[in-house]
Amino acid sequence: TESKYHRHGGNLKTRSTELGSAVTGSSLTTVLPASTTVKKSIVLSSESRKELAKQAKATKEERRAQIDGRHRYLISRLADGIDLSEQQVEETIISDDKFQLIEQFFAPSGLKKLLFFYQDVLQQKLNTSSRSDGSTNSLPQKKLFITMGSTEDFTGTCAFFLRTSDEVITASNISQEVNFGMLDCTNGNILQGLEFFLSQIMIPALKSQQNWGAVKEGLKNSQIQEFLYSVDKFVATLSSSRQNIEDKIQLTEVDVDIYVRNLRNPSDYITAG
Repeated sequence: TESKYHRHGGNLKTRSTELGSAVTGSSLTTVLPASTTVKKSIVLSSESRKELAKQAKATKEERRAQIDGRHRYLISRLADGIDLSEQQVEETIISDDKFQLIEQFFAPSGLKKLLFFYQDVLQQKLNTSSRSDGSTNSLPQKKLFITMGSTEDFTGTCAFFLRTSDEVITASNISQEVNFGMLDCTNGNILQGLEFFLSQIMIPALKSQQNWGAVKEGLKNSQIQEFLYSVDKFVATLSSSRQNIEDKIQLTEVDVDIYVRNLRNPSDYITAG
């Protein structure tokens, strides 16, 4: 019995030694640095986010300091046209990564156009409260942003500024050198938006135009009349194309039997043809 006890005791002692070495051995020293590294990376990630936010805030304030009468003119037109407050438009502009396009538009011989889209944009939002994997949901949200017009799909409203000359744009001449307009293409219906813009805004404005520059006769001039006629014709063609695309062509069934009933031989078919 005693030898049996010692044998079991020896086993217990051996197991205790093995357990002790497992706890105090190299495996523990391997785990601890890994845990420490994870915590350190989280801290660095948080610091990086704070640094990025700090840089973004500094950039916004730097741009805000650059805003002058020219920017105020753009902001007021956008606010009136899109039904946003001037403060909202200003915050959007100074936060936009294409802010430099505005300066390029103001420069002598600069960009001929400056475009803004106001439409639904998918915003990525972290849904940590309902999903343990930290997955994201894409939610549509109205957003105003500067664009070149060639990279984003156009599905909403386009506000545009057009230069009339290559002169440098200043606070004193911007109202004479820059034209503002809007194109409503809700749900991506560009043809309908363009048709409305031309027929309801541009053509009435052209037909009420009194000063045609070097053309002294104005609307009585044959070239001016021909130009207005061509614009009217273009809008009519645009409207027809839009209706065709929307499947508005109505095809009626024709009773062919009426035409072929009396055709008896090849000569009758030749005569009918």
